[in-house]
Parts: sequence; structure tokens; C-alpha cells
Amino acid sequence: MLQKAGWNEVWEAEFSDFAGKGLRPARVLAQHRHSYSLWTESGEADAEIAGGLLYRAEAGGGLPVVGDWVAMRQYAPTDVAIITDVLPRRTKFSRKASGSAEQEQVIAANIDLLFIVCGLDHDYNLRRLERYLVAAGQSGVKPAIVLNKTDLCADAEARVAEVQAIAVGVPVVAISAVSANGCGQVAETLLPMIAAGKTAALVGSSGAGKSTIVNQFLGTAAQATQPTRESDSRGRHTTTHRELFFLSNGGLILDNPGIRELQLWAQDLAQGSRNHLQTTAVNEAFPEIEALTAGCAFRDCTHTAEPACAVQDALASGEIDQTRWRSYLKLRREMRHAAAQTDSNLRRTEKERWKKLCSNVKRNQKRK
Repeated sequence: MLQKAGWNEVWEAEFSDFAGKGLRPARVLAQHRHSYSLWTESGEADAEIAGGLLYRAEAGGGLPVVGDWVAMRQYAPTDVAIITDVLPRRTKFSRKASGSAEQEQVIAANIDLLFIVCGLDHDYNLRRLERYLVAAGQSGVKPAIVLNKTDLCADAEARVAEVQAIAVGVPVVAISAVSANGCGQVAETLLPMIAAGKTAALVGSSGAGKSTIVNQFLGTAAQATQPTRESDSRGRHTTTHRELFFLSNGGLILDNPGIRELQLWAQDLAQGSRNHLQTTAVNEAFPEIEALTAGCAFRDCTHTAEPACAVQDALASGEIDQTRWRSYLKLRREMRHAAAQTDSNLRRTEKERWKKLCSNVKRNQKRK
């Protein structure tokens, strides 16, 4: 039964520390306000969190999220299970939580593939897609972009080409989930991308069509849907909670509520890895810019006022699009800021770095 939810020898090894304590493994299928739905070796079960886990979460630990494998105690299949521990996550898709507090919000755990869904209506936004690609890179999850609502786009092929230009090496699929052959498109293009025992998640704005795609995956109206507003194509948060569904091919799909604001969370940098600061997911999402930086005359080039700057030359010639360059700078600043907020050593390093950069710019300006 557990294999249906992706259980394998890797997770069995992770669970070995709990096996002799009267605990059993389970996977979180859904997260509600005060409870969870789990998939156990006996089937689905309702669950609550143990007091000890709540205490550890308040002290800096993490509460279970959809996709997590957990250790739980359940005396009978009809009893409410008690979640005592969360197994270490292999991957997690996170963002900075809403509000002023510097806190991480884990949206999905232990996923293998991230479908970034974007509507080909007013929802279409290349800069937002770049942000999602950076977040996917930080999470360690393989991304794929789904351009939905081709029925509302006069030139879907041109849109696909635009997205492919900013998402090098990332699969880009265009579909119309609500069309007469929408179910066939999902089955033929998206379902084969999810291998048996693997988990995919859908993320994107409200109204992008995530729940409609889930229904096409399942061949039934498992998720409620509503039409978007015609004025701005915005959705109405029809999906109110995250939930995992089993697919016919043995894979799993996770539906998420629409994300109105995706602020980046510097997962790796927050752990104090200074070297990773130079190989962040931002660079990986902008490979053409990262490749050019190696041609600059100065190793610490800021790409602003230094002579013999390969990036500035590429901007002047039109090799790099100005809007993409501004997006690159914005995402790098945001990632550095997020990392510095959660790492005091990195915060001091960043302060020193900015002093040096400002000094170099002033010196170069005087030379001119």
C-alpha cells in the first residue's frame, strides 16, 4: 500500500530510526486547518500533530506539509493517527511567507517534477516565469512549463518560442485544458512526464487552470473550478488547500491554491554556504548572462561602470534583452537579501561587499 504513495528503499532507510519505537510510516495527502489526511499501509487516515512536534516546530523545526513522509502512531485503522516526526525532505518548494517576517513557507515536499502553469491570457508574464524557474532551482526540483488556454491565444507558437528563449533546457508544453480534447492533451503530453512512484506538483497564479488540469489527469471533476474574470484573467482561489492525488500510471499529482506573490526564499544560502552565493539558482536560470560574466576584464565586475565589461557590451549590442537583464539583477538582489536576513555571517559579508562595490564604482567614475 505504501508503494502506491512513492515508498521505496530510500524512505525505508530514513525510517529505520523510528521503526523500533512503535511508529509507522505515512505520507501526507492533504493539509487542512487543524488536521491532515495521511496515506498509510492500511489506506487513508485522518491525523493530528503530536504536542512534541508542535513544540519543536515553534523552536525552529518544521510542521508537516503535503508530500511529507512522517512517522505516526495509530492503534487501530479507524483511530485518528498522531504525527510524531517528519522524515528529512529530499526536495521542497518554498517561498518567503507573506508579511514582513523573514520566514519560510514550504508549499510542497518530496516532489520530483514541478509543473509551472501559466495561462495564455492576461496571466502570461515572462518575468514571473523567470521567478518560478529560480524558485524551482532553489528547491532542487526539475521544472516544466505548461502554457494553458491555447484556445484564448491567437499565436500560441510564438508564445512557446518566447518562453523557450528564457527557459533553456526546460520542457515547454502548450495545451487547452478546457477544450474538447483537453483530457487527451494532458494524457498525451503531461502524464508521460510523471513516472510511476514519482510526484509532480502544479504551481501558478489563481485562474491559470491548475485544478482543471488535475481533473483532466484524473478523468473526473475531483477539484472545483470557476471561470476567471474577463477583465484581468484573475482567478478566485477555488482551490483552498493542497492535496495529493493518485494517477492511473502509478504517479502522483499535487494541486496547490494559486500563488499571488512568490517571494524567493534562499534555502541553501540560509544554511551559511557562502560559496553557493556565486552559483545560485538565479545564475542557472539566466545561463546566457552567467556565461558572459566570464569574459569581463575584472573578476569582481559589477557590470555597471567597469571598462571591458562583456555584459555591458552585450547589452549595448542587443545580445541581451534589457528587460531580462533587469529581471536578473532584481532576482539576484532579492536572493542575496533573503540569504542575508537568515545568516548573520552572510549579512556582514554582504555589507562589506557593498562597501567595496560602491568604492570601486566611485573610483571608476573618477577615472572617466
